Amino acid sequence: MKISIEEIGREQEEEILIRCYELNDQILQIMSRLKSREDIVMGYQGSAIHRIALRNVYYFEAVDNKVFIYCHEQVYESRQRLYEIEEMYGGGYFLRTSKAIVMNIKKIKYVSPALNGRFEACLDNGEKQIISRQYVNALKKKLMI
Repeated sequence: MKISIEEIGREQEEEILIRCYELNDQILQIMSRLKSREDIVMGYQGSAIHRIALRNVYYFEAVDNKVFIYCHEQVYESRQRLYEIEEMYGGGYFLRTSKAIVMNIKKIKYVSPALNGRFEACLDNGEKQIISRQYVNALKKKLMI
């Protein structure tokens, strides 16, 4: 199977085109993965399972071998590992900002320099998070600053 990527201008709409002789299990699996990654993540609170729109997620944080999903007013637990979340959503608006955090850059109100080459991000909900210096360049690139 050949995979091609074509870079386009920001004014053009992004699209994924699949060309195949027949719709087989492998193609259906790829399509399913693409669709499932679009905009929903599952979060757990006790015995309740919540469908959370990615646009409502501020960041994912790993604490004591558990991953938590932080939204505006709620915190949920995730069954996924942080590296899995980074792999699944890292190509979009989510970016690793420290060893323990993957942040939604659409929720950043502003960033400012902090000590030792780090940055501080103020989120839309007023919360502040430190961006480790090893991730500052990736953040600058993603935010185009």
